[in-house]
Amino acid sequence: MSAEDLRPPVALVGAGPGDPALITVGGLARIAAADVVVYDRLANPALLRQARADAELVYVGKTPDRHTLSQQEINALLVERARAGKRVVRLKGGDPFVFGRGGEEAQALRAAGIAFEVVPGVTSAVAVPAYAGIPVTHRGIATSFAVITGHEDAAKAEPEVDWARVAPAADTLVLLMGVGRIAEIADALVAHGRPADTPTAVVEWGTLPRQRVVTGTLGTIAAAVAEAGIAPPAVTVVGDVVRLRDELRWYDNRPLAGKRVLVTRTREQASELAELLASVGAEPVELPSLAIREVADPAAVAEAVTALRVAAYGWAIFTSANGVQVFFDALTAHGLDARAFGRTQVAAIGPGTAAALAVRGVRADIVPARYVAEGLIEALAGRVLHGQRVLLPRAKGGRDVLITGLQERGAVVDELVLYEAVVPRAPDAEGLRRLRAGDIDIATFASSSSVRNLVAMLGGDVTPLRDVTIAAIGPVTAQAVREAGLEPAVVAEEHSIVGLLRALVLHFAGMR
Repeated sequence: MSAEDLRPPVALVGAGPGDPALITVGGLARIAAADVVVYDRLANPALLRQARADAELVYVGKTPDRHTLSQQEINALLVERARAGKRVVRLKGGDPFVFGRGGEEAQALRAAGIAFEVVPGVTSAVAVPAYAGIPVTHRGIATSFAVITGHEDAAKAEPEVDWARVAPAADTLVLLMGVGRIAEIADALVAHGRPADTPTAVVEWGTLPRQRVVTGTLGTIAAAVAEAGIAPPAVTVVGDVVRLRDELRWYDNRPLAGKRVLVTRTREQASELAELLASVGAEPVELPSLAIREVADPAAVAEAVTALRVAAYGWAIFTSANGVQVFFDALTAHGLDARAFGRTQVAAIGPGTAAALAVRGVRADIVPARYVAEGLIEALAGRVLHGQRVLLPRAKGGRDVLITGLQERGAVVDELVLYEAVVPRAPDAEGLRRLRAGDIDIATFASSSSVRNLVAMLGGDVTPLRDVTIAAIGPVTAQAVREAGLEPAVVAEEHSIVGLLRALVLHFAGMR
């Protein structure tokens, strides 16, 4: 029996305010173990990737004017799935018990005799102001704060919030929801004693790259919100701590703040670039244009593996992390591991490929200064290649530059075609929709294949990319962009994922 077996069948889990990095370790563990995840509109969809592939994902999101399911129906859903023997996670934005109706769901489960647990989440009442550079308390300015719902039930004759008590209740007031009623709320606070010149901020989509902040006073904030077109979800902060924003602002002034960036790498590789983009304020939008399809001839693979095992190769040269993955899978299938390279020197075309080798126990003897085939030939200039047998495991359709350069140095090259980069069978519909809708600012390409395949996914129509800043990892990829009838605005000097990000940051810094 595992620890999971001893836990209650239902977990009410706080997803945090939006940034997926703000979910708790316990929350992630519950999602990973769940049979069913019932999630809200404000729970970041990225968290659903932590669920098992066979988990049932049920969306029950609500907007002010539309409820996918009523609260009673959500309660019934949790009870029904738990009674069916499923392990259920109810994933809620922010914290389940801070205006999240988690208490009502817990009551329904208790009434049905179903055990549950609560995994608290980071509440937007504190996190969203923090991401806007506004501390809810600060020595000498605010020693207390109150959290209030800005939502009122239109069906009730009397207002649910007693503004006469709320207005003077704390130094800082944080209102969740209610941005559509901001004028009415501001007037009520002023009517009950808050000065009209009290600093006020409204934060839309807080903790996410699309975050926007407007500031003013209780007397002016409604007009500022209307002019900016601020819409839910939004958090309002009222109090002198708002004055600290200009000094403490840290999140929405990062180099790529608010930029929506298309990531076209394979699904397995996208996370590295996505994490780097998020770290500088961008919103990664994953649209993998590559899938790896193995096309190796089993006889050729067996021959190469045998030759490697008996040290017939002087060199093995890898030109991609994908090639490393597929070749090592073949080694494993033949009962071998990194020790097969014992008397063979190894070269990697760049740091990403070298890292893929390193995690499998092989340290590259050569990584060129320029991460292209020409750079690799240059790096091998001082090595004896004449008469050496060289293993070159790589993708179908690779450039001839490397083979020609090695042969000119007297090497005997065994090209082992392992895979080809194909268009994914099921392209990401949301990524394509956003690209076609003009909801992308930057498109990144880390290989020529990613360019050609994305064009194919668009049916040959590159119109959605014409007003997008295109960033290529290097000159070979940039040439593929030009062949597609587009012009790259950014070409990384260092042909790596880190180099691509650095080039983007420098590009947009120069535009300020």
